[in-house]
Amino acid sequence: MPLTSDNVWVYKRGVRGDLLLTQNRITKKQKLLVDTIVASGCSVTKASAIAGYAKGESGRVTASKTLRLPHIQEYMQQRVRESIGLNATKASNKMLQLSSSAKSEYVQLEASKDILDRAGYKPIEKSMNLVTGNIQVSIDLT
Repeated sequence: MPLTSDNVWVYKRGVRGDLLLTQNRITKKQKLLVDTIVASGCSVTKASAIAGYAKGESGRVTASKTLRLPHIQEYMQQRVRESIGLNATKASNKMLQLSSSAKSEYVQLEASKDILDRAGYKPIEKSMNLVTGNIQVSIDLT
């Protein structure tokens, strides 16, 4: 089912343990709360004021409780994924710019390593193993 602006489809456990697809409605106020937090990264207090929740501490508490609801968390995760997806091309372009034109050779090196890592060319990790314990050597000279 496609996600519309005010509906979230969530899988929930049924009585027999079956996964059921259920629909939870998101109010305009809840949607605005989540969209504000995702878009601006502001605090819950500021987002609750923008979304029209009660002023002061009671609005913040109500908004915090709202953000813990499973269908609201699902909507927030979807919005974050969309935001990251939209901004991934900008981040990728910036990484390419840094690898070729940063003033610091260290920054160029780190950007290049990151690009190679994401392309699947990660260097072999070196590790040291430290063995502790008692070692006894017995030499029989007879």
